[in-house]
Amino acid sequence: MPISLLALAAVSFAAASPAAGADGLAGRGKELYSKSCASCHGPDGRGVTTQGAPTGAGNVRALGPSLRGVGALSTDFYLRTGYMPLRDARDQPHRRKPPFTDPQISAIVAYVASLGSGPAVPRPHPERGSLSRGLQLFTEHCAGCHQIAAVGGVVTGGLAPSLRHATPVQVAQAIRIGPYLMPSSSARQIDDRDLDSIVRYVESTKHPEDRGGWAIGHVGPVPEGLVTWLIAVVALVGVAVLVGKRARP
Repeated sequence: MPISLLALAAVSFAAASPAAGADGLAGRGKELYSKSCASCHGPDGRGVTTQGAPTGAGNVRALGPSLRGVGALSTDFYLRTGYMPLRDARDQPHRRKPPFTDPQISAIVAYVASLGSGPAVPRPHPERGSLSRGLQLFTEHCAGCHQIAAVGGVVTGGLAPSLRHATPVQVAQAIRIGPYLMPSSSARQIDDRDLDSIVRYVESTKHPEDRGGWAIGHVGPVPEGLVTWLIAVVALVGVAVLVGKRARP
């Protein structure tokens, strides 16, 4: 009988441990959230407006949106890229070193995810994607802002960041959530296979093969064409001057 009771207790403890661990992680995340996030997103994650009223009250502009239901996806992306927390909610977020450690980020993500069901962090597999398909999709959906070489650019109302430091997971997250001015794309618009292809293409831009020779910073065909024409004009002028000197009596 004592052995049976001991075994039953061990099984019960094993079943309860994951939940207890998750609750403990979320509890630590709640403390960090209260110190660094609650001023904009509210103490309960319901959001805050410029007047301090709950998000959605009248036409008051939101200072920080509600985080209920966003899940781990958005929280993980914004924290690991350093986009959040912002010093001023009106500023455009830019990539910077996160002010939190990895364990702290995991804790905050666990807490926000506990506020309501939401999408999990995607796990892309770029090795399964098609490079040519990724180039096609990136050209159609992304190159207009990020340029075909994924080095970023200027758009109306903001800046499209370079993707040189974005991890495969962060690229997949950005496509799904559409941070700042970027539109989001659901799995119906870009399925997981196409997502893998885009991520594979973005990864390829970090280590391009310059088979044509001088890459000129991979800034695109227009600047490269201007440089080519500049060199050609200088060369033609030089040839004309040389021929002119020789033609003189």
